[in-house]
Amino acid sequence: MSNATGGRRENGGKQTTMRDVALAAGVGLGTVSRVFSNVGSVAPATREKIEAAARELNFRPSALGRDLKRRTTNNIGLIVTDISNNFYGEFAQGVLATAKEQGRHVILCASGEEPETEREYIDLLVEQRVDGIIAFPTGHNLDSWRSARDLGINIVFADRELPDLDIPSIVVDNEAGARRLTEYLLALGHSRIGYLGGPSELTSGGQREAGYRQAHLDVGVAVEEDLVVRTRFTRDTAYASALRLLENPVPPTALVATNNVLGEAALTAIRDRGLSVPDDISLVMFDDVPWANLVEPPITVVAQPAWQMGQSATRMVLAADGEKVQPQTVKTEMVLRRSARPLHSSAPA
Repeated sequence: MSNATGGRRENGGKQTTMRDVALAAGVGLGTVSRVFSNVGSVAPATREKIEAAARELNFRPSALGRDLKRRTTNNIGLIVTDISNNFYGEFAQGVLATAKEQGRHVILCASGEEPETEREYIDLLVEQRVDGIIAFPTGHNLDSWRSARDLGINIVFADRELPDLDIPSIVVDNEAGARRLTEYLLALGHSRIGYLGGPSELTSGGQREAGYRQAHLDVGVAVEEDLVVRTRFTRDTAYASALRLLENPVPPTALVATNNVLGEAALTAIRDRGLSVPDDISLVMFDDVPWANLVEPPITVVAQPAWQMGQSATRMVLAADGEKVQPQTVKTEMVLRRSARPLHSSAPA
């Protein structure tokens, strides 16, 4: 960590940091911190490699670095995936407002769903000695998350869970939300319902797909597997995936998009194909972002209380030392608008 050193490099007299040791040893910054703060366990071979790198770089941890676990900075970290996404912006507003009430500052990072970028930000926030981290995890970097947790940094995951880690999360009832959207379309007489979802390895993606499938199972309608498309949350890949659904030899009559980026991509692809909502295809989605009520027709959605989730996540991550933080599951709300209609009707439902 910066400033957590008593050693100096020979080349120019620059102060050697824990980051330098981590790079030299080929390990994460959190692992180096665990070695020199004596918090958590590190494999003997890894410890030897780190200590050898420290000797080579003439690194000496300072008392400040050794006192890492007890030190507070009044800062918390927030790792979102996409700052241009309205959902994350509203969530961040909830975090910022609540942190300000508690006299805390927020360091905002955006991973872009890239595991390597996420790992760099975890290291950065550990280096900054934040008191807590709120994150939308990519599903990778389990060792880095464990290291940060073992150093005494409170961590709360949002929207997603990592079952292999004992870290609390705040999520919406993803399965119930997706099931309600799909049930609505099935009740309108649609049976070829396209599904545009995120990667199934994300818990939110898997849960929303499970809801889509359960709604079909409940009414005895088979899922058309060629209409199930999973994609990354970047606009280009989402748009290409939406086009794949629309170009199916027997295209869907309705479409469920499982977040606002995918919904935007689906609506754009529909219009670019010269089709209209809901005359040619019904469209529903997760997330009640501002544009969903401004387009014509307005989009039927399942709304997530993003601001309130940010507020709750902040209170969770700032819980007193030793206080057991329980995971939270938040309900969604169905908002009916005019983007879907009965299959054999000219009037929107």
